[in-house]
Amino acid sequence: MAYTNINDPSAYFQTKTYTGNSGVQFVTNDGNSDLQPDWVWIKNRTVAYSYQLYDSTRGTTKALFCDVLNAETTVANGLVTFNTDGFGVNSAAAVNENELVAWQWKANGGTTTSFSESGNNPGGTRQTNSESGFSIISYTGTGSAGTIAHGLPSTPELIIFKRRNSSSDWDVYHKSIGNGKRMELANEAQASTDTTFMNNTLPTSTNITVGTSANTNADGATYICYAFSPVQGYSRMGTYVGNTSTDGYFNYCGFRPAWVLIKCYTGANDSWIIIDTKRNVANSMNARLFPDLANAESTSQDIIDCLSNGLKLRTADTAYNGSRDYLYVAFAENPFVTSTGIPTTAR
Repeated sequence: MAYTNINDPSAYFQTKTYTGNSGVQFVTNDGNSDLQPDWVWIKNRTVAYSYQLYDSTRGTTKALFCDVLNAETTVANGLVTFNTDGFGVNSAAAVNENELVAWQWKANGGTTTSFSESGNNPGGTRQTNSESGFSIISYTGTGSAGTIAHGLPSTPELIIFKRRNSSSDWDVYHKSIGNGKRMELANEAQASTDTTFMNNTLPTSTNITVGTSANTNADGATYICYAFSPVQGYSRMGTYVGNTSTDGYFNYCGFRPAWVLIKCYTGANDSWIIIDTKRNVANSMNARLFPDLANAESTSQDIIDCLSNGLKLRTADTAYNGSRDYLYVAFAENPFVTSTGIPTTAR
């Protein structure tokens, strides 16, 4: 059996940095494979504008903002096209002024499969990429605990929910915190107990359960859900315990990370952070953004090294490497071993 089926992660995920022109701009990806993105996060790195998140299920100009609780908003001059090799933006400052970064994932090219409400089970649409373990699920809540078939090749280990039609938390499930607890993407708080958002039920290899929480399943409310299952050589949802040292622990991923999300889940007042290898061209990496804050990019301290087979902590800051528990999500730049069994070049 091959170590991985994804030799070129850039076909499924890419980070793109670009400079705004305050007009219309078509942003073209750099990877070895053309990437038509289906989920795009855009952040102005220079100015404290909110993140703008778009996906091909909800459609162009339909923005969500991961650092605030706002409902979905139409931004007519935001992201205006999903292209075969990138995306197009108009003149909105948050997406087309100063220096910017866009993180992009491929699902199914905007082609969705419909599923009908059945009893307490929500109805909606799903687009899934089984190779990369990613589903975008749009659904309407029922107000009673029910299930949604996620379409992924294995049990999802990261699930992000957002209510679209009113202000609400971004509820996050990560395998590290188990059932009955949730994180909030727009909040620096630690994991909190909430048995209603997923009905105190772990996801399975076929279904995601939603409970009675207004954040995930109010009757008649509309939602978007982003679900990921791990794929060897491409993605990993892991945990670590900090050691309060700049010679931090090594976390094996099985690939060189291109993008890393980190959050302490047992301590309050610690922001989420995102580090990627386009804004950081060499170890040790310090350019980071904070999904729960509109803040501009910070480079105040070294955080991690992205090595050929995983990530190593390079900070003693308690936000990322104290004597506490942390979760991380990583997507690959290169698998450590290709499908042919040949190791990639060590870095």
